[in-house]
Amino acid sequence: MASGFDRHASGYEAAIAKAIAFAGQPHERYVEAKVRRLLHLARRHLGEGPLDALDVGCGLGLTDRQLRSHVGSLAGVDVSEAMVAHARETNPDVEYRVSDGSSLPYDDASFDVAFAICVLHHVEEREHVALLREMGRVSRSGGLVVAFEHNPLNPLTRGVVRGLPFDEGVRLVSRRALVASFRSAGLDVTDADFLLFTPWRRLDPLERWLGWLPLGAQFVVAARA
Repeated sequence: MASGFDRHASGYEAAIAKAIAFAGQPHERYVEAKVRRLLHLARRHLGEGPLDALDVGCGLGLTDRQLRSHVGSLAGVDVSEAMVAHARETNPDVEYRVSDGSSLPYDDASFDVAFAICVLHHVEEREHVALLREMGRVSRSGGLVVAFEHNPLNPLTRGVVRGLPFDEGVRLVSRRALVASFRSAGLDVTDADFLLFTPWRRLDPLERWLGWLPLGAQFVVAARA
């Protein structure tokens, strides 16, 4: 997996832009929507104080570019050395390390929030619980473990994934399966909502009202460590 993402690092953003061009919105809009949802979850469950956050599967650091000014400290890990090198250049104030996720290179209870955005569908299903347990281990007691994933029930999402060279052959994860993996990892699930129902930001206030509806392009599962 690492060598595959090393190979796609230079063309990653262009491939995504091409795959979602039909929606008429830049990729940054969707990244921003997930950053806002992550911050909303953190404020609701952890309060307004500065947070220490870990981005598991950080890739090029696209999420971190928008998140870093909203948290106390930010770290990221990824299997791809090329992706991590790019992330370091983009976000010099974020600490990055190369890691395959089987053992995150941090001590117990190091973070308030550990999150993974569209990562688990690249991980063997039998390894989901172990990765989520690791994310829980490095999170402080009462902290949050959060995962965003593509919604396999949305046909447009399936089409986008089929058009991405680095998603070739992946098996998308259902919300029900991911919730079950969180619980098997010993995490207390607090939220399991669909999101990204439209590409237009002006309709964002409707997003949380529609969270139960399995038509969003993606979904998010959050749990207490």
